[in-house]
Amino acid sequence: MTSPPRLDARLRPRLPSSLREVHDERFARHGVRLLLKRDDLIHPDLPGNKWRKLALNLEAAAGRTVLTFGGAYSNHLRATAAAGRLLGFPTVGVVRGDELAHQPLNPSLARCAADGMRLHFVDRTTYRAKTTPEVLEGLLGRFGDVVVVPEGGSNALAAQGCTALGRELAGEVDVAAVACGTGGTLAGLAAGLAAGQRALGVPVVGGGFLAGEVARLQHEAFGSRAGDWTLEERFTFGGYARTTPELDAFAAGFEERHGLPVERVYVAKLLFALTALAGEGAFAPGTRVAAVVTGAPDDALQESSVSR
Repeated sequence: MTSPPRLDARLRPRLPSSLREVHDERFARHGVRLLLKRDDLIHPDLPGNKWRKLALNLEAAAGRTVLTFGGAYSNHLRATAAAGRLLGFPTVGVVRGDELAHQPLNPSLARCAADGMRLHFVDRTTYRAKTTPEVLEGLLGRFGDVVVVPEGGSNALAAQGCTALGRELAGEVDVAAVACGTGGTLAGLAAGLAAGQRALGVPVVGGGFLAGEVARLQHEAFGSRAGDWTLEERFTFGGYARTTPELDAFAAGFEERHGLPVERVYVAKLLFALTALAGEGAFAPGTRVAAVVTGAPDDALQESSVSR
């Protein structure tokens, strides 16, 4: 019996993603070169780090129902639902906020449902305890034989999948920077880079927990800390999916300068942070800095960034 083709053959992602340099005087005046790693162009339904984090998880699921977690505007939920539709496996999304069960679905959740995802709303206390045995056992009892993928898709398989991102940048840049929500992309990116390169993570949520999460993921995926990586935690702008007039103005200005639509939840904070760091002299003259563009703007996400 022949095995089914791998996901990359079935979904035809555009890999490696393109890397292009942009001229920005805010970097150039300090002798720093800015490059954009266009992971947002990998796949129209599973863009950026969503493809890289999900691919090995979906291979391991082997067609079984995938149950995962997210908020009302979760990119991860939408990518998982889209993968289920494209590859023909069932999906369950456990959504934070039981009050949402009695409201019309927002555009993001409506897309999940249209792609066949079964939505299960839980209260916020239960959601915070989603990794505990009690909550997981309850979900397994309700939905049966499922493969559980954590919030944001970040686990050992996701980190292993993201090492390809680092390998694609080997020899091309000195610093590879990515916005971080759950840490899986940074964990794999750092492990995949070559000696002499370093990874920089820009958290989009506060709390100071990401360093521990990245270290934990690397230990689970690779057996120890891997690669040279650091976090720059000053640019959360109030937390996940939050923005400020300053950040909005910066993103609009970057779009006008470079013709690149800037996603607000992750990418805007990354680019703002890199611009500020360049201005502070954090990068030595001659440094090649790659910003990993993990997603494109989405009307539902833009709405969420204003309403939260």
